[in-house]
Amino acid sequence: MNTSSDTSPLHESDPWTQQEAAQIVTGMEEIVEQFGPALWRLAGSFEFDSALREDLVQDMLVAVWQALPRLKDQSSLKAYVFRIARNRAISHVARQAGRPKAADWNDSREVDPACPYQQAEAGERQRRLFAAVRSLPLNQREAVSLFLEGLSHAEIAEVLEISENNAAVRINRARARLTERLSS
Repeated sequence: MNTSSDTSPLHESDPWTQQEAAQIVTGMEEIVEQFGPALWRLAGSFEFDSALREDLVQDMLVAVWQALPRLKDQSSLKAYVFRIARNRAISHVARQAGRPKAADWNDSREVDPACPYQQAEAGERQRRLFAAVRSLPLNQREAVSLFLEGLSHAEIAEVLEISENNAAVRINRARARLTERLSS
């Protein structure tokens, strides 16, 4: 037990110094600000129940926080965060496989137009898109979800641990299916 008058939450045996801890906290705040909505949507492509989706996003953020000190190249932060989030989502799906599925996709956070008519119309388009994305095979759903979040083919390939060509093929197949489903 540390008997010093230091009220710091970090002690000599802690793996991080005060400065490193402050950098990680700042880094996590930036990650939540930059990637939070995208992680919410990515989680939504794996988990349709809103309460479980919130838990999944929290799990993703904890996993990112734990892995952040191992990030060597800041330029690959986006792919790093999404790879960790995807892996956490896959683990979540495996744990939830035996549980009944809820058909809850009420994500009103994403739509905020000024007019109620526009809000209803945008919400309906969004529900149709999410339903179409959910109906895709998992490999295409993952690729198109990351693509919709603005990741490049190279970043998607890195996150999914596949070739860039394979990522492009998955995206193109998903787009074709989405176009078919949304045009009917």
